[in-house]
Amino acid sequence: MIIRIFGEGQYRVTDAHLDELNELDSVLQAAVDRGDEEAFTLSLRELLETVRRLGSPLPSDVLAPSELVLPDEDTTLDEVKELLSSEGLIPG
Repeated sequence: MIIRIFGEGQYRVTDAHLDELNELDSVLQAAVDRGDEEAFTLSLRELLETVRRLGSPLPSDVLAPSELVLPDEDTTLDEVKELLSSEGLIPG
């Protein structure tokens, strides 16, 4: 799967890592639901770092369709609230 991080680029992440990403997404969703800015910031950072760690960056001259798009680390809790579906940032 191809995951884009706004303002940064795209990463190829195998489907085998989807469960781990969904767990991190659930923690992020809970922080947003509580309005907990500190937990939100930490969980968003952890989710993005995990994508970077597990994924392989695509070359900057390659533009592939992204299956998931994640906000960058500077995105606010209120901005993420607008992006979240009932399944979080990562469906599934």
